[in-house]
Amino acid sequence: MSHAVRRKLRGKRIPAGFDAIEDSLDSFESQMRDAVQASHEGLKKNESAWKVHRLHFEKNRFIFDVYYKRQLISKELFDFLVREKVADGPLISKWRKPGYETLCSLLAIQKSGHNFGTTSLCRVPLAQRSKEQKYAPDNQTGCVACASGDGLFGGPIWWNTDRSAGAKAEDNRTTWEGPAGAGATAGEGDDSGGKGKGKRPRPPANDDDDELDEDVAKRLAMLQGRA
Repeated sequence: MSHAVRRKLRGKRIPAGFDAIEDSLDSFESQMRDAVQASHEGLKKNESAWKVHRLHFEKNRFIFDVYYKRQLISKELFDFLVREKVADGPLISKWRKPGYETLCSLLAIQKSGHNFGTTSLCRVPLAQRSKEQKYAPDNQTGCVACASGDGLFGGPIWWNTDRSAGAKAEDNRTTWEGPAGAGATAGEGDDSGGKGKGKRPRPPANDDDDELDEDVAKRLAMLQGRA
């Protein structure tokens, strides 16, 4: 493993417990790098960024699970990951609010980025869509549905989610690779409620809906030809 995340944190005092999740975080970093560098021949301009958006969701869902649901990392470590932009604090904070439990990306609720000042189509419940738009992915993120109650396997329905009757979570989450330590296999047994045992930690104070992870924003800008 390349220890890419640890290199980004060089010179910082990393709280105890980081070793237990380091391999999983490094795996996400590696997959993100591969997604950015992959050939995009035959893809539309926005489609080239879809996997980056999905990986960003899944990495942060993993962090959300090991902190809020399994309580395998401390508040000190979680806050450190948010502060150092390893975790997307605003997105994770949104998952703690009713109706946003499986929000795919903050881009989906930024009204300035959508027609008529509305949110993304992926926020509209499947039951309320026309037949033509039923499983249409969002142009920016590739998310088909992340409205509360519509997700599969505890997450959004993505453009490449297997929706067949025999689909399994472990097959769908091919990007959740790498050991997480302490029995916290990435994506294992996830549900949108995120309910753990005992007293639940408080969410981070940072709740700026318009803030995006700086590294991801730069990667997306590059992919979309804006950098």
